[in-house]
Amino acid sequence: MLKSFFANAALGMAFGVGASAQAASYPSITQLAASRILAAHNAERARMGVAPLQWDPMLAASAAAYGPTLARLGRLQHSPRSIRPGQRENLWMGQRGRFSPEQMVGAWSAEKAYYRPGLFPYVSRTGNWYDVAHYTQMVWRGTTHVGCAIYPSPQWDYLICRYSPPGNQDGRPVT
Repeated sequence: MLKSFFANAALGMAFGVGASAQAASYPSITQLAASRILAAHNAERARMGVAPLQWDPMLAASAAAYGPTLARLGRLQHSPRSIRPGQRENLWMGQRGRFSPEQMVGAWSAEKAYYRPGLFPYVSRTGNWYDVAHYTQMVWRGTTHVGCAIYPSPQWDYLICRYSPPGNQDGRPVT
């Protein structure tokens, strides 16, 4: 019971739920949105025969902290790896309020159409690993934890997901 309380409190803090200081800094998403994002990831991992990810509230808080930067830029740009050691990052943006969490994550899952098994980065049917990098990070066998945030700007919604341990490592198999 106590473990559940602390897990829920940490999840709430990562999304600004019940934490006014964080809610003022980073717009919140609901626990329902978090569970839907996690379920979308784990459904794709199950299709690939890979163990499910666990939600990490610290990764979610780290992702949320990057939202204001994306909103200020008005475009996608990965955060410097130096500020997220031991993490990889997937980014998505779309018109505000038009996409469900499943559609957001689904854009990354759709990259599976270009994926071919092999050693990273030689895993794309197009010859360009960038065409499958979101997908391969989602299903990377060695990744065990994810935390995400949805950051709304006046025009765009940004989905930021952080993964640990990091995937997309050169010379290693994806699954």
